[in-house]
Formats: sequence, structure tokens, C-alpha cells
Amino acid sequence: MLSLSAARIANATHFTTSKSHPVALFIGGTSGIGEAAARAMARYTKGDSHIIICGRNREAADNIISSFPEHPQSQYEFVACDASLMKNVKTVTSDLLSRLQKLNYIVLSPGILTMRGRTETEEGIDQKLALHYYARWKFIHDLLPLLRNAKDAGEDAKVLTVLGAGRGGEIDLEDLGLKKNYTLAKVAGAAETYNDLMIEEFSSREPDLTFTHITPGVVLTPLLTPKQWYLKPLSFILSTALRPFVFSADECAEYLLQSLLYDKSGAFMRGTKAQLLYPPASISGRDEARQKLWDHTLRSVDV
Repeated sequence: MLSLSAARIANATHFTTSKSHPVALFIGGTSGIGEAAARAMARYTKGDSHIIICGRNREAADNIISSFPEHPQSQYEFVACDASLMKNVKTVTSDLLSRLQKLNYIVLSPGILTMRGRTETEEGIDQKLALHYYARWKFIHDLLPLLRNAKDAGEDAKVLTVLGAGRGGEIDLEDLGLKKNYTLAKVAGAAETYNDLMIEEFSSREPDLTFTHITPGVVLTPLLTPKQWYLKPLSFILSTALRPFVFSADECAEYLLQSLLYDKSGAFMRGTKAQLLYPPASISGRDEARQKLWDHTLRSVDV
């Protein structure tokens, strides 16, 4: 487990010694953890990077990009995508495949905080699962050729998904889309386990690439800020009281980059301070679960 100062030193060192012009895609990068990670990447590369922010809010992305450091090789851009729909994800990945030569890093943190029950998109997928799992899987699956190009050139080729590594536990292999037995607790746990199994299966198919799932912990981001005016004072009180036990988005981003940059080839699950976790023993038939989830996902996202 690293201290925050050690993580910062390690992140700065990585880009000081690297000679490549990294290309990084931040999905969910217009706010919160994704935004903070994109800002940190721009800062540590001193602008010598190509950073793509993918999300729904162009105005927010433009404001973020305007704060990035300038460099003769700087390339910053926003790509619009409502990732709750797989057809939108396909549009973005097709565009990136057509014009990029490589991708070194993919950071996935799209999400939604809601107390509503199952809410199907027009594609028949629950909105929460669409953002927390299916869209992430599709971004990785579709963009593997660009990661492969980076790896073949001797550069980093790494994926980081941010959700809840090692926390999900058992899943129902007969109801992977949670169409039969849906609760908020079940969907939260299922998405976490699906991300664990996802990185393991991708790693088994691309063993020299790097796939990491990290638990960010409790992070003070806009996602935790209620929109109702009458709840905002309570949010402020809770945020103040919990501050010793939570991370700011910038602090969290340091541990995210540490995990992204320093994991070697394989599949890794990491905790809130980038400590290495082990797969939870509670998932019975893990190999079977990985294969069934993979097959189910192929059918669900219509690749």
C-alpha cells in the first residue's frame, strides 16, 4: 500500500523516463474521478500526450481541456457519447479505430447513482448495468486492435476500470442481465463481479496486455452531491464529517494512475490505495462464470 506522496513521485517518474507520446482515452472523463485522472495525466506528461475525453458534457470537457498544459505535441479532444447505449459506443469506437494508430491507456469510470429500480434502455439493458459493465466491455473489446498496436511497438497498452474490485461476490449465472430478480443491492454487486471477471477474461485472451480493476473508495465527486436543494445542507455536513475517511478526486486520481502505469501484463484487482487484492473465493465455478458472462455479453451488445 503506497502513501499518497509515494504515488505522486512514482507517477511523475514514469512519464519523466518514458519517451513515448501516450494516447489516453478517459471514458466518463467530464467529471469526478475520470476528470481528475485526465488532469493528472496531462500534468505529468507536461502536455506531451494525446488525451481524449469521452462523455456527454461538451462544455465541461472544453473547460477541462482549456486547463491542460500546452506543448508542441499536445493533442486534446472531446468525443461525445451517451455510453448507456451500445450503438453510441460502437459509433465512437468505429471513429477511433478509423483515425488512431494506437491507444496506450483506457480509463473507464462512467456511472450513475440512482435509487430507481430496473430502468431499461431502448436496447433492453438496465441503465446502471449498461454504464457500469456492458459499455466498458464494449469499449475494451472494440479498441483492442489499438492497444495491440501500442504493445507491438513496445509501449504501454493498459486498461483500468474503476468500480469495486473484489467486492461483488456470487452472481446468478442464469440471470446475468438481472431481468428476473432485480434489486439495487444485486445490481451493484453484479456489476462489481462482472468487472472482475471481465478483466480476467480479457487477460486470458490478450495475456501480454494489462487489465486492472480498482476500488476507488469513497470519493468526494459531483456524483455524491444531491440535486435537490433541501438535501444539499445534509450533503455538506456528511462530507465534512467524513473527510478524514474519504478521498478527494485528485487524491484518488494519483492511486488510479499508479495502478494504471505500474501493473505489468495480466489481470489485477486493486484497492483504494492501489494495494493488490486477490480474487474473492466466494465466486464458485469462476472459469465457468467467466465464459458464461462473456457469451452473454456478446449476445447483449451485438458486436
